[in-house]
Amino acid sequence: MPMNFRGRLLAATVCAGAVGAVAAPAGAETLADAIALAYQNNPTLQAQRATQRALDETYVQARTNFRPTLSVTGSWSYSETATPAVVAAATGAFDRNGDGILDGAGRQDAALSRGALTFTQPLWTGGRAAAAVNAANADVLAGRENLRRVEASVLTSVIQAYADTRRDQESLRIRQENVAVLTSQLKESQARFDVGELTRTDVAQSQARLAQAQALLQQAIAQLAITRAGYATLVGQNPGQLEPEPSLAFMLPGDPDEAYKVAEQFNPQLRAQQFTEQASRARVAAAHAERMPTVGVQATVDFRNQVREEIWERDFFTRGTSLGVQVQVPLFSGGLVSSRVRQAVERNNADRITVEGVRRNVLQGVTQFWSQLIAARANIVSSEEQVRAAMIAAEGTREEQKVGLRTTIDVLNAEQELRQAELNQVSSRRDEYVAAANVLATMGRLEARNLVPAVQRYDATKNFRKLRITWGWVPWEEPISILDEAATPWPSSTPAEKPTEAPMAPGLQPPPAAAIKK
Repeated sequence: MPMNFRGRLLAATVCAGAVGAVAAPAGAETLADAIALAYQNNPTLQAQRATQRALDETYVQARTNFRPTLSVTGSWSYSETATPAVVAAATGAFDRNGDGILDGAGRQDAALSRGALTFTQPLWTGGRAAAAVNAANADVLAGRENLRRVEASVLTSVIQAYADTRRDQESLRIRQENVAVLTSQLKESQARFDVGELTRTDVAQSQARLAQAQALLQQAIAQLAITRAGYATLVGQNPGQLEPEPSLAFMLPGDPDEAYKVAEQFNPQLRAQQFTEQASRARVAAAHAERMPTVGVQATVDFRNQVREEIWERDFFTRGTSLGVQVQVPLFSGGLVSSRVRQAVERNNADRITVEGVRRNVLQGVTQFWSQLIAARANIVSSEEQVRAAMIAAEGTREEQKVGLRTTIDVLNAEQELRQAELNQVSSRRDEYVAAANVLATMGRLEARNLVPAVQRYDATKNFRKLRITWGWVPWEEPISILDEAATPWPSSTPAEKPTEAPMAPGLQPPPAAAIKK
């Protein structure tokens, strides 16, 4: 773990117990700031972008089946032959040149060198290359949807961490106020006990409630440290005193029916699975294409040179040139091709069935989070009424205790109910905001372009467009690809990008100053 990030987590732990101040380095003050930082720096999101760029390369690799290949080969060999005179004499050799050595006797050296330059250009692959390109294209499109899914997941986590941190900051404040009130109550009980107005039991009750409140305060400090560390993990820096969450109403649908329609059209997980089904369908065509012949052209230039001990002239260099068309027709594969076709068909069946399964899960998610949103909104109304009533009850109980109508335990109970009502109010607001974020994520709307439109957006298609015509591209690649896709009995459809929903203005806006709780 990098030392600077260790320091941030340590600061999150140490500063959780600070009262009324934030000693950590200044963090994101608004939710828009937190989302912008996470969008630019979150490791999970950055890793998924790198994964997508790697996936883009599969499209380039598939298109190389339309492109030529050029290779060079070379070899060199040396041989030495030593023949004794007695062996030459036994074979009936004569000394024809009069040098006193029988022909064939003695030592002979020879060296052979060879080089060849080969150019190969496929003309028609029976649809194999076209199917592979379409499958890779669908995989790339599915990867872009997975990138949207990961982005939505990260932003949902950031929103939840932001809301959790604000909830726990408010909870800590409530716990601190509770300890202060109970401390004052204990002093009052002790003073009244000293003058004989209360019994030892009343003092003990006050002491017990104060001890419990102090334990709960320590738990709140620990919980805030945990949420702050989670926030720092996602955003990259510690939170400061966070501003209230801005409204998400500008992206929320008016009713669940609209949420269902948008989710079926723009949910990234569902769209990714649809592209995955298109990729497996293209691989079915590729499996069928294994039965088709292939046609290509090959040109070779060959150089040879043989050098003997007594001859070193350049005339021994020989060159050969060949140009031909190669046609390869598969006749029998022992059932391998048929097996691969059946396998590809069943995989496509599985992907097609999975599309329906994912669609149902998406609609279930919309129902679940929409129901949580409605319940949380109802809880907000109830908790606000609960806090209002509890404040009146607590104040009335304290006044009635002064005239002897209420006991100490009544006052303590009323105070406890008030603090619990305030905690419920804080939690219900957090639950409503997180449920709204989950609804938007399931619909496919929780994206940085909608939340923080001012932040420079990562373009997943930029790298792909750059790779479309890059090193290795040849001008005759396009007509060959058209021929390969058209002249096949099992054509595969070319995947097309799905429409995207228009950006939703104005993005996250800070709440009005009057709505900020001081």
